[in-house]
Amino acid sequence: MARNGKKKKTTRIVIIMAELIVLAILGGLCYVVVRAFGNNEGGEEGISFVKLEEEKLEIAQEVKQNEVMKGYMNVACFGVDISREKKDETGTTVGLLPANDLRRSGLLKGFRSDTIMICSVNMDNGDIKLVSVYRDTFLNTGDTYSKCNAAYSKGGAEAAVKMLNTNLDMDIENFVTVSYWALVGVIDAVGGVNIDVDSKELVHLNNYGKCIGDTMNVSYTKVASPGYQKLNGMQAAAYCRIRYVGNDFARTARQREVIKAIEEEAKKADLNTLLDAFNAVQSDIYTSIQSDEIIKLITHINDYKIVDEGGFPQEEGYSVKNMGAKGSCIVPEDLESNVKWLHKFLFGEDDYTVTNNVKEYSKYIKNFSAKYN
Repeated sequence: MARNGKKKKTTRIVIIMAELIVLAILGGLCYVVVRAFGNNEGGEEGISFVKLEEEKLEIAQEVKQNEVMKGYMNVACFGVDISREKKDETGTTVGLLPANDLRRSGLLKGFRSDTIMICSVNMDNGDIKLVSVYRDTFLNTGDTYSKCNAAYSKGGAEAAVKMLNTNLDMDIENFVTVSYWALVGVIDAVGGVNIDVDSKELVHLNNYGKCIGDTMNVSYTKVASPGYQKLNGMQAAAYCRIRYVGNDFARTARQREVIKAIEEEAKKADLNTLLDAFNAVQSDIYTSIQSDEIIKLITHINDYKIVDEGGFPQEEGYSVKNMGAKGSCIVPEDLESNVKWLHKFLFGEDDYTVTNNVKEYSKYIKNFSAKYN
């Protein structure tokens, strides 16, 4: 593939790497080539589309001018924590909201992005790297410092993309937000995914599956036994939600495992199957990505491959602290060094110099968190 120079919002083949989750999370992925659907935000059919204003995403000038990063397309992928709980004035749960009331509106704003992932595509060779940004990471979220998943709740996708750009020195102009319905639809359309379910995971998988069924207002079929097996969409979504075997880091690893399993099935599928997958989920996607081309070249999916994945902050670069009103947070012990690691991991930059913003945020986080054990 030829280098594209500046990262393009629309490429000859646009890949939507859809990170899926809700309530407490999940993960998934859908490769699709998208035609411009126009602004359909809040519509009943097709993708909900919004054009992000670049000036509001606060991409640092030094980052825009970074020659290495110009060879990559970076997409922010969000799975929102859509809750159907109806509460009274005291905050007590008094019932459930109808699933269809939240199916589309829940993608836009008002819910936390409990899955946050950066999908970085090397436009020279099609290599894809995935980085989960842990939802409880203590970062600058605009007007305050808090868990980073709060940015989406307060300001929607624009605020969440801005949070990633300013804290991590990223150049992200596009996003994909998805829900349970999208994840389940994609996985079912490609015939399910193969996952090795541990015996310790089984009971939690089925408990989460029941919760997902309640959210979607459909029945859930239990996974009968542990072992390597084919999971359907709802079962795989439940697998991605497990957080009581391991921790939140293990949970995000399961999400990336499901993404890679979807990639494997998608690359074996024929064109009609991939188009069916897209048609099954398009109304459950909220995104800034569009293309002037009609759906085509989807068979070029094999030009792209996931080559590596990880989590932010890096394993040896964080601590977990209960910080009073902020709650239990994942604290980057040194944000500056974590951002340097991220740029080396994604772009191969051995000597990356962080921006003044990152230096300022790093200092604040270190000083603030030092007050807590």
